[in-house]
Amino acid sequence: MRFHIPYPYFTGKSDWMVQSKKQKYLFLAFCLIPTFIMFSIFTLYPLFSGLYYSFFDMSGSSQAKEFVGFDNYIKLFSDEIIPATIWHDYFLVITKVIGIMIMAVFIAVALTQLKIKEAPFYRIIFFFPNIMSVVVIGILWAFIYNPDLGLINSGLEFLGLENWTRAWLGNENWALTSLVLPSIWAGIGLFMLLLMGGIANISKSYYEAARIDGANEWQQFWKVTLPLVWPQIKISILYIVITTLNGSFIIVQVMTGGGPNNTTHVMGSYLYQQAFQQYNFGYGATIGVMILVISLLTVLILQFILRRDKVEY
Repeated sequence: MRFHIPYPYFTGKSDWMVQSKKQKYLFLAFCLIPTFIMFSIFTLYPLFSGLYYSFFDMSGSSQAKEFVGFDNYIKLFSDEIIPATIWHDYFLVITKVIGIMIMAVFIAVALTQLKIKEAPFYRIIFFFPNIMSVVVIGILWAFIYNPDLGLINSGLEFLGLENWTRAWLGNENWALTSLVLPSIWAGIGLFMLLLMGGIANISKSYYEAARIDGANEWQQFWKVTLPLVWPQIKISILYIVITTLNGSFIIVQVMTGGGPNNTTHVMGSYLYQQAFQQYNFGYGATIGVMILVISLLTVLILQFILRRDKVEY
């Protein structure tokens, strides 16, 4: 009996390869096109819109706008508050990098190397602030800093240190410094987990070899642990810098609103004030362009400074 064999889908190896390539490209397009559309809507469009609006004088509350060229940029360089906002941002960057990384490294090493029974509980405790909204954190710490009912002043009074009490967020000399503690507290948990993952991947044989060579715990940390988790440390530092330069305005806006007397304004909070409170939208867009340029330059410089060869034992 004869069977009729239909025309095959593939007549040879070349046809199969063509079909395979088409399927691969279709799959890549299926994955990349939606992502590119979302990236264009939420990143590229705001980026180029901000650049476009920076050349106009507009309130943002209406369609009326007037082309002013580079006048907003000239105003930016002559604005006396701008240098202060840049310094405030970098002050928070420096203090957060130092504070978060020291605490995160210390806690990560302690929970992985000291074999603490309650390590899972402490991981939850330290990570808990990361699941809280920045707004909630700001409100919480505003109550802690409250001059009348806050925990800090109440604790100082309990210890007999009434002379040390003050209106922390209302004092021009202490307001910016007071923002450091909640910023560090809110960021430790994420980087602690990142570093714990890096430490957990280090082979125990390296520590055993170091102990045989006579290295104590401190020397093992500097010669074994720290070099091998350097990629995680580098990523953590870059992430802290980027999120601080672009997102510190939230906690500033919630806790101080940029006051007192502009002593806590960062670039983002000053942008918000100009664009949405004083309705100077064009100038606010110009500040946004400045934030983008400063952030890119800072990250590029840090990438160069933190560059080092991969360590292998």
